Amino acid sequence: MKKEIKDTIIVELGEKLKEYPHFYLVDVTGLNAEKTSKLRRRCFKSDIKMVVVKNKLLHKALEASEVDFSEMYSALKGNTAVLFCQTANEPAKMLKEYTKEGVPALKAAYAEEGIFVGADKIEELASIKSKSELIADIVALLQSPTKNVLSALQSGANTIHGVLKTLGERPE
Repeated sequence: MKKEIKDTIIVELGEKLKEYPHFYLVDVTGLNAEKTSKLRRRCFKSDIKMVVVKNKLLHKALEASEVDFSEMYSALKGNTAVLFCQTANEPAKMLKEYTKEGVPALKAAYAEEGIFVGADKIEELASIKSKSELIADIVALLQSPTKNVLSALQSGANTIHGVLKTLGERPE
């Protein structure tokens, strides 16, 4: 491969690192064409950009980045695919389905500004809540006291109404 092409690939990888806030390094050794195609389709449906790269080129792109990715360099061995995504836990949830087969296996990940190295981190990554999930949780927590007050007022109204009705029906 010519040096100009390598430089172009490094620049493109650097742009993707800036464009996507989260990425996973995955070992795709052992995937045949059919399984790779299936994985690519699954990534496409989940809004995950899958790129198979040469480890040295990815290493240079990571070095050129503003973030210190030095912890991930040890994971750059074998066949590597990078899964770029906007939602931190989406690739982890997808990879959990493949854990029975063992391929593809997680090498490392950069999610929510943290670096995770090793396949054993898949559970931790899958449990990270996305921004929309956190917003939904906060809204639910904020609505809870209001719902409790309204419920108490409604049940109190029924109780007062029942007491008044009973007193009204009582013979004097």
